[in-house]
Amino acid sequence: MPKATTLPRPGTPRPLLRLARWIAAAALVAAPAASHAQSAAPIKIGILNDQGGVYSSITGQGSVAAARLAIEDAGGTILGRPVELVFADHQHKPDLGATIAREWYDVQGVDAIFDIYSSGVSLAVQRIAEDKNKIVVVSMASSGLIGGKQCSPNGMQWANDGYAVSNLTVRGSSGATPNSWFFITVDYTAGHSIEADASRMIRAAGGTVAGAVRFPIGTPDFSSFLLRAQASGAKNIGFIGGGTDLINSVKQADEFGIRAAGQRYVPFSMTTVDISAVGNQVAAGMPVVLSYYWGENEATQRWAERFRQATGKLPTDPQANVYSAVLHYLKSVQAAGTRDTTAVLQRMRATPVEDVFTRGARIRADGRLMRELIYAEAKPAGEMRNADDLLRIVSRVPGEQAFIPPQESECALLRR
Repeated sequence: MPKATTLPRPGTPRPLLRLARWIAAAALVAAPAASHAQSAAPIKIGILNDQGGVYSSITGQGSVAAARLAIEDAGGTILGRPVELVFADHQHKPDLGATIAREWYDVQGVDAIFDIYSSGVSLAVQRIAEDKNKIVVVSMASSGLIGGKQCSPNGMQWANDGYAVSNLTVRGSSGATPNSWFFITVDYTAGHSIEADASRMIRAAGGTVAGAVRFPIGTPDFSSFLLRAQASGAKNIGFIGGGTDLINSVKQADEFGIRAAGQRYVPFSMTTVDISAVGNQVAAGMPVVLSYYWGENEATQRWAERFRQATGKLPTDPQANVYSAVLHYLKSVQAAGTRDTTAVLQRMRATPVEDVFTRGARIRADGRLMRELIYAEAKPAGEMRNADDLLRIVSRVPGEQAFIPPQESECALLRR
């Protein structure tokens, strides 16, 4: 209903009368204008990740660029509203990530947060998203708690996770023969989760775990850890960590002659960025678990070239998954006809995910996107056709075989 306007009393001086009429007319014009501005409020999404630390080359500004490509492919506007993007650096601090999420959800009008790439921050933000009935989509994080005991109807996981990485890496590295393992593990939630999953799978297959050591994130010198791993006599040395930590450890393991001495160095979270950094001469044969690889087909190559034009680099698996998740979210808002969280979540779960590297994947009740994963290995340098030809795809694994089975999960949403 239009706001009532008070008319001037008889005898009001003419200048004041003219002013009163102008105010009344302005009020009638301003009311529909304000209503239109409110209805055209932007759909705002946030990219929360590592912008300057050890994982920034894997996520960072590349994830922001991937989200912009998704916004472009969705048309730039949804339901007549512009789509806006904000981003921030959580510095791997759950308290900081939680503070940013609250500010975005409460003050800036962000409807959904993507990426994160930190288990501790993911858990904190997921709790806030549920409390405020907002959405969070984690591209990649390793803790089993995110989709397990602390699962949320407002949270989703888009790429691989600790269980899937452990599952495919242990099976791919060990083959049919039970082996002995020693772990060098980053000392935080994600590392502990992967080590626990991998150790359980190794023992279930008849293998043994000779021991483990923990290192703090940002360790420059791995010599003491590598010496203990060598002394264990284990057939496989599993390295659980990522970013610059992984790169430093792989280079130093090569300098220590671990492969030449008959032990296999097995990074659990190796990416294409890491292989490029250490070189295929060093990385040859090391496993990579991913869902996107630019060399898979023409569609993935074309998207990689778009990304490279925007950033000067090829996309990583987490960055490609940010693109996939943001695009699916925006399609779901359009299909739901509203920004309402409940309606959008229902549409996201009801609609198969389709994009340049995802075909018909569905979101399980625990928030897990049941996508196909790739087990690959770094090519020997002599087999590379060009500088981008980094991987040999060994196998494609359906989501039902890669991710934790429902009967093993602690997520209560899978029991409903």
